[in-house]
Amino acid sequence: MSTVTTHEAFVHPALFYRTEQEYTRQTVSFLREGLANGEPMAVAVPGPNLELIKSGLGVDAEGILFLDMTEAGRNPGRIIPKVLRGFADAHPQGRVRIIGEPIWAGRSAVEYPACAQHEALINAAFEGRAVTILCPYDEVRLDPHVIADAKVTHPTVISGEGRESVSDAYDWQAVVDRYNQALAPTPDAAAFSYGGEDLPAVRQFALAQAMRLGLAGEQLMDVELAVAELTTNSVVHGGGRGTLTVWAEQGQLVCEVRDAGRLTDPLAGRRPPERGQLGGRGLMLVHYVADLVRVHTGDDGTTVRFYLSL
Repeated sequence: MSTVTTHEAFVHPALFYRTEQEYTRQTVSFLREGLANGEPMAVAVPGPNLELIKSGLGVDAEGILFLDMTEAGRNPGRIIPKVLRGFADAHPQGRVRIIGEPIWAGRSAVEYPACAQHEALINAAFEGRAVTILCPYDEVRLDPHVIADAKVTHPTVISGEGRESVSDAYDWQAVVDRYNQALAPTPDAAAFSYGGEDLPAVRQFALAQAMRLGLAGEQLMDVELAVAELTTNSVVHGGGRGTLTVWAEQGQLVCEVRDAGRLTDPLAGRRPPERGQLGGRGLMLVHYVADLVRVHTGDDGTTVRFYLSL
């Protein structure tokens, strides 16, 4: 496999594989090309695939950063700031090469919209940077609509045999818009409407509900932090008021904040703050502590829903 690279442009191919042999052959070829070019490299893929790549590389695996994406990228919203930008920003000189596999067969239907938006937003996050990110997709185990979306979020497609082609479906903004899906209110969930004077009380409400539903330990601190950031954002940027709702579903605690604000930056919460920047970290902190974050924004306001495993 030979991906077309320049010293200026961001390169973002999707690899469509059908067998472990195809996966190993193409990912190892991609990494050995990087070794030959002297490029810093990272691999963030699900654990079993991590082992395939390590085994295929043998001694060549030394010096490559390996991360289990099921842990590092459990919440797809933190992959860009913490995994991809975290590695690329640490190597500002020359081209950086990364394998990132954020979508695997175990991803849930609730997680998938955030995964698809992540893959689309990579193109905005790295536009113009000397970074190559290869994203593998399992054509056998993933649903056809996932493969179809990958052709929209990646300008280049590589087959399991190594054939490279331009995607005529590429339009990453369309995927960001398509998965900006309205999040239906949950009936009978505990709710708290708040203004600026209620911020301490709304945090206590969130903690009480989380404990009632079975959350414990350090995760309670995560709830308090995330709720504090989101409710403060409502007061400062979302019209001065909002509503917090808390419930449990499918083994997860769900906290949702609705307000009248609108997010205009598609990378909000996924762009690390610049050195010396004051503020602008709230939504990113929520991404860092939560297992999943879903966002819907429009003319009628913004909903941010975060999930933590019980």
